[in-house]
Amino acid sequence: MSWFESLVLGLVQGLTEFLPVSSSAHLRLTAAFSGWHDPGAAFTAITQIGTEAAVLIYFRKDIGRIIAAWTRSLTDKSMRHNPDARMGWLVIVGSIPIGVLGLTLKDQIEGPFRDLRITATMLIVVGVVIGIADRMAARDEKGGRHRAPQQRKELENLGVRDGLIYGLCQAAALIPGVSRSGATISGGLFMGYRREAAARYSFLLAIPAVLASGVFELKDAMESDHVSWGPTLFATVIAFATGYVVIAWFMKFISTKSFMPFVWYRIALGIVIIALVATGALSPHAAESSG
Repeated sequence: MSWFESLVLGLVQGLTEFLPVSSSAHLRLTAAFSGWHDPGAAFTAITQIGTEAAVLIYFRKDIGRIIAAWTRSLTDKSMRHNPDARMGWLVIVGSIPIGVLGLTLKDQIEGPFRDLRITATMLIVVGVVIGIADRMAARDEKGGRHRAPQQRKELENLGVRDGLIYGLCQAAALIPGVSRSGATISGGLFMGYRREAAARYSFLLAIPAVLASGVFELKDAMESDHVSWGPTLFATVIAFATGYVVIAWFMKFISTKSFMPFVWYRIALGIVIIALVATGALSPHAAESSG
């Protein structure tokens, strides 16, 4: 991998990780359209450490409170009803599905799931799902001619059942094209949560899974002779800086704006990919990763 490739891919990772458009799909597509080798699942997981570092800094106050309250709840039973302590437990509960499925489907994630036909299909299907969830949320928030606006749920209403559903939505993002934020936020909207609440829990829930995945892949990469460490670490730093800016923008955007621009973008991109693969202009299979 060249330094220029790492710069571009780091920017793509940072720009798309927190938007409901699938960062793994865009990394795969950027490489395919540019004629580069597929950066691979390991590169994606390692650069995601950079974007999750941006989450840790952006939500540092929330995370600090959650960790402190959760730690105290281990020995103080009265703390188990504390909202921050409950959030700590719910992040753990919500992380179980992706942990189990990530280990079980590791070979598929690194192989067959990276087929561009699957990626394109997921871009379109999940795009439609996000669109439906967005319309439902907008209807509740604005009401209508014959119905008053409905109060949507806050994170204080989050329980074990909803946490597990969030976790299952996050696990779906193991397939490129789904989008971690898109799946979890739309899942939260379907369950009746406010946009900001759904996004906040989505970002917090991603921390254990993404960091664990990144460390796991980092361990394997350190035992390999095929990793371009300089460019990979450079891409991770670029992803961190870009990701922090995107988080700040996205949290403001979702408070007043619709997800429909992302929905139409996903559908259009999916259709273009299917057309290019069907005409033979683009190979559906990943070229061998350059590391």
